Amino acid sequence: MSHQWKFFRAGGFDQVRIDTAADLLNLKDLDQKLWVALSCPTRGIEFDARTLELLDSDADGRIRAPELLAAIDWAAGRLATVAVLEQKLPGVPLAAIKDAAILAAAKGLLPDGDEMISVEAASAAEVEYTARALAAWEASGVAAKPLGEGTEAACATLAAVKDKLDDFFVRCRLAAFDARAGDALNASDDALKSIGASALSAAHADIAALPLARVGAGGTVPLGAAIDSGINPAWAESIAAFREAAVVPLLGARAALTESDWLALQDQLAVYSAWQAAKPAGLPAEAEAVRDLERLARYVRDLLPLANNFVAFRDFYTRQGKATFQIGTLYLDGRSAELCISVSDAGKHAALASLSRMCLVYCDCVRGGERLSIAAAFTAGDSDQLMALRNGVFYDRQGRDWDATITRIIDHPISLRQAFWAPYKKLARMVGEQLQKIAANKAAGVEGKLAEAATATAKKVDSPATAKPTPAQQAFDVGKFAGIFAAIGLAVGAIGTATAAMFTGLLGLKWWQMPLVFLGLMLLISGPAVVLAWFKLRSRNLGPILDANGWAVNARARINIPFGTSLTQLAQLPEGAQRTLSDPYAEKERPWKTYAAIALMLFAALAWWTR
Repeated sequence: MSHQWKFFRAGGFDQVRIDTAADLLNLKDLDQKLWVALSCPTRGIEFDARTLELLDSDADGRIRAPELLAAIDWAAGRLATVAVLEQKLPGVPLAAIKDAAILAAAKGLLPDGDEMISVEAASAAEVEYTARALAAWEASGVAAKPLGEGTEAACATLAAVKDKLDDFFVRCRLAAFDARAGDALNASDDALKSIGASALSAAHADIAALPLARVGAGGTVPLGAAIDSGINPAWAESIAAFREAAVVPLLGARAALTESDWLALQDQLAVYSAWQAAKPAGLPAEAEAVRDLERLARYVRDLLPLANNFVAFRDFYTRQGKATFQIGTLYLDGRSAELCISVSDAGKHAALASLSRMCLVYCDCVRGGERLSIAAAFTAGDSDQLMALRNGVFYDRQGRDWDATITRIIDHPISLRQAFWAPYKKLARMVGEQLQKIAANKAAGVEGKLAEAATATAKKVDSPATAKPTPAQQAFDVGKFAGIFAAIGLAVGAIGTATAAMFTGLLGLKWWQMPLVFLGLMLLISGPAVVLAWFKLRSRNLGPILDANGWAVNARARINIPFGTSLTQLAQLPEGAQRTLSDPYAEKERPWKTYAAIALMLFAALAWWTR
């Protein structure tokens, strides 16, 4: 019978529930279009690094769906009781192990009476067995080093010239076989002419392709240090290094290297190459069983939680724990942002993450000599005080605190409340900026006039005899100023008439209609911004944020308004806290209510008079 799946609705889509071992074992039959993610990175997420290393079979830094399924099948094939995969155990019980070699390794590690091998114990044993195998290998290497610590360098120089030396001595054998081959196997006239037509250097590729030395029956390779020793210039440096590191220490100083010398050198250093090849990448059978035991213990502990953060984002959407991509919490601007992910390149990440429609704050975090870059989503409050170079504190999942500094912001609506008040704040900022500009211009004008006056006074004091008399003050133009006053009066009258008409209209309404008018006016101003923000907030998507970090998110993982608000906590006083409202340094309050009442009475009188 087919497995009966259970799903839960979260993030605007159906996610599979993975509660039992049967759910895990049947994941291979679940349509992968229903998986939330199809791959995730092994770095930058909060999960056991060693477990991810074991899962990453091709060591490419990513866990893909086939690798997760293969790990589940591997564990199931070595367990007598697959139910342990759903029990959230810290290791694997002996009674649950079916594989004989793994069971024997586990019994050899456990004291009498213990029935479960923990992940920590299995990992420590694996490290110990590996170290023991490496120690045995290192001990066997003493006899494999004829030159002691210099053996490795000698082998490296030999490997650098091996192909060229083999080529030379084969050519010499052919020359001994047939005398006609001697001239044919040396550089031809045409080859030398083609080389001579271009600019030459010792490293020229065409020169390096020529024979190592003059080919002939019984030929030898010159080892002299002189420039005119007869060695191909392109290989002179490599042959010199080979001579000093291998030939002289093993065979003694000599002017040339014969083929028998060359074969003897290879034989003496072959033992070192064989020892290197025997380095325990493949461990003894006992050590392999211990490594499999560690893998099994980790899979029993970690496969179910990994599946619930891979096939489904259960921990994230149920808020019962932190998801693997949530690496900590950022405290900044009186808020704590819980959706924080690690990023390696903020610029590249922001290019895709901006499609998430979320307000993202990128921070560089420093703790001692360590550095970390994060992207934090702010989903409650407003963005008025979020700006570059502001400082906060980031707490990672281990509880360590980091100094965090904002480096970049992707600005999107955070809340409907912010969108409602945004037009008024924008107007207030615009008015404030204009007033500041006017005040600055006036101040600059006054300062300029004062400077001119001071300069003129100084000139008069310095040369009173030559100073020119100040022109007579211009006569007061009554007609001109009368026109100005008339224009001002007309403007004030027009404003008063318009204001009176507005208040006349308001006073002509019934009392219950006035709030509706004010409400309509506020909706007219704030409505478009709120509607636009509502659409953006409803379309927030977790996918681009994770995709930009190396995930392959396979669903439209939405973050609606209620859920998004829960991801950022605002500052609140503790329950039952006492609060004193009197502030000794508060600014003195002005009787705005009295002023407003007087203004309302005056406008009412004006409206009555104009009616």
